[in-house]
Amino acid sequence: MSESKTIVLIHGLWMTPRSWDTWAERFRAAGHTVIAPGWPGIDDREPADIRRDPSALKGIGLQQIADNYERIIKELPEKPIIMGHSFGGLLTQLLADRALGAAYVGVAPGQPAGIRTLPPSTLWTGTPILSNPFGRNGAKPLSKRHFHFTFGNDLSRAESDRIWAAEAVNSYNRVFFEGVTSAVLGHGPSQVDFGRPDRAPLLVITGDKDHVVPPAIGKAIVKRYNKSGGPSVIEYREYAGRTHRMVSQQGWEEIADFALSWAVEHA
Repeated sequence: MSESKTIVLIHGLWMTPRSWDTWAERFRAAGHTVIAPGWPGIDDREPADIRRDPSALKGIGLQQIADNYERIIKELPEKPIIMGHSFGGLLTQLLADRALGAAYVGVAPGQPAGIRTLPPSTLWTGTPILSNPFGRNGAKPLSKRHFHFTFGNDLSRAESDRIWAAEAVNSYNRVFFEGVTSAVLGHGPSQVDFGRPDRAPLLVITGDKDHVVPPAIGKAIVKRYNKSGGPSVIEYREYAGRTHRMVSQQGWEEIADFALSWAVEHA
């Protein structure tokens, strides 16, 4: 077995730490220490409880979430491997910009400020939030229909609805607005220094059936980092047949094992 590492898993928008149960259990079984803290307002609450009362999610933005993870990480005995899914992948890049990890993995990661690649399917996933700018600080529910398009597009509607009931929560509207506007404007809360010389290695993973972060976004992220001329290792891996739910989609073990072996090797 490889040397034991500390791994921090960061969930994405509309999800809780429960979305990482598959990878977390597998990494622990391999002898690693794994923590998966919830975003502020989610913490360790059950999804059904959050849907009943999402008030704690309102008004929270990217910097507040990143600051919370920084506090948690700085209390660890060593720099961890940091892995994030979706908006958690964007947060992973923000934490990399603060030099908090030994290696980073973005699984279907959101793009930092200045990467304007926004395919139609990506914009459609944000329509329920972006269509109401007056709800910027709200916490909009994610309908079962939209969850099926966003996360469950490889499943029957019935199976997608079952996962929605077990895992889905309301949105942090402010996070979504900040992510999209920063990407378009080129500055804002999601801004990073693409050429930062002391950033640890970063792996970007995408799936070709992903409606939220299709490969075009992942490739644009990697291209921007590499174009910056920084010395850090930036690598890309794309998986066929994988959707935005690739951390739990059938066959997730292949991706988890690759992400772990890559991170341990590069940490």
